[in-house]
Amino acid sequence: MQKLRVDFNRPVPLGNEYEYIRQAIESGHISGDGDFTKKCHTFLESELGVNKALLTTSCTHALEMSAILLDIVPGDEVIIPDFTFVSTVNAFVLRGAKPVFVDVRPDTLNLDESKLEAALTPRTKAIVPVHYAGVGCEMDAIMAIANQHNIAVVEDNAHGLFGKYKGKFLGTFGSMASQSFHETKNFTSGGEGGALLINDPVLAERAEIIREKGTNRSRFFRGQVDKYTWVDIGSSYLPSDILAAFLFAQFEQREKIQSHRKNIWQMYQSALKEWTEKNGVQMPHVPADCEQAYHMFYMLLPDLDLRQKFIMYLRERGIYSVFHYLPLHLSAMGQGFGYTAGDCPITENISDRLVRLPFHNALTGSEQEQVIDAILDFSFT
Repeated sequence: MQKLRVDFNRPVPLGNEYEYIRQAIESGHISGDGDFTKKCHTFLESELGVNKALLTTSCTHALEMSAILLDIVPGDEVIIPDFTFVSTVNAFVLRGAKPVFVDVRPDTLNLDESKLEAALTPRTKAIVPVHYAGVGCEMDAIMAIANQHNIAVVEDNAHGLFGKYKGKFLGTFGSMASQSFHETKNFTSGGEGGALLINDPVLAERAEIIREKGTNRSRFFRGQVDKYTWVDIGSSYLPSDILAAFLFAQFEQREKIQSHRKNIWQMYQSALKEWTEKNGVQMPHVPADCEQAYHMFYMLLPDLDLRQKFIMYLRERGIYSVFHYLPLHLSAMGQGFGYTAGDCPITENISDRLVRLPFHNALTGSEQEQVIDAILDFSFT
C-alpha cells in the first residue's frame, strides 16, 4: 500500500513542550493541579475573560461536569444539534436526560436557531449549541430564547477556541462552555485533554468539588478549611500536570499557530473557489459577524457517491481526507429515543456530502499544494 504523503492530522510540538515536561517531572508534582495546570487556568481566564477555567481530562469530561452542575435528572430534556460528536449528547444522557435533536443550518452547519422555539417544552433544562468548525452560532438569538425561558446554555466549543461572535469570544456566552485539547484541535495537551469554562460565578466552587471527586480538596489546599472531605458527587477529572505542561507550551505559540492555520484556510479557499463554483461544491461559510477559529476546512460535494469517490481518489494519491459526523438521530441510540429518517433532513444531507481536507499545525506549503493540485484534477464524471 502506498505510504501517505499528506496526513489529515499530525500533532507536533512547536515550542517548549519537552522542556516544560522535564520541568514538571523534576518538580515532583505531576498529578493534577500542578504549576503548569495553574498556568493554563490563568492563561484561559485572562485571555478569554471567563470567571474560571478548569482543565479536564477531555472535552467529554468537561461536558459531563456541566451536566452535573446543572443537576440534570431523568425526565429533563436537553436541546442538541443533530450534527455533532456523540460526547455532546452522552454527557447529558448519562444523567438520564432525553436528547432533543434540532437540525442545523445549511450554511454554517450550526444549530438552526429558527427551530429552537419549537423544540422547547416545560422539561427543557439546557441548550447546547456547538460552534461547528470554529464558526460561531447565532448566539444573540439563542441566548434571548434561553433567557426568556430561564434555560441554561452550555456551549460545546471544542472547535472554537479564540473564535468570536460579534467581537466576543466563543465560550463566553453561556453559563458554561467546554473546550477540547485533543490531538486534532488547534492546541493539544499531548493527545487528550479539555477544559470547562465557567462564566456563572455561582457554579465555580461546586465545579472544583465535582472535578475533585466530590471533595472540597481545592479549598483545603488554599487554606480555607483545615481538612477536606466528601461533600458532593463527582469524579476524577484532573489531567496530569505533564499534559498541562505540553498544553501551556502550545498556548505560548498561540499567535504562530493561529496565523499558520489562517494561511492554510485562506489558501484552500482562494485556490479552490473557481473549482467549487464550477462543480457545485460548497465551501465553508463564515458570516460577517463571526471571526472563525480556523479549526478545519471542509467541502460539501454534490452527493454521497461523489464524496466517497473523492476520498478514495485522494487516498490513492497519498492524501488522507475524512468525512465527519453521522446524524445522531439515525444512530441506534437515537432511534431508541424515537427518532426516524427525515426528522433532521439538513443533517442527513450534509453528513453524506461533507469531506474534511488535511489541516494541521505541521502542514507545509508544498503538502498543501499537492492536495490542491490533486483536487483540481479530480473528475466528476
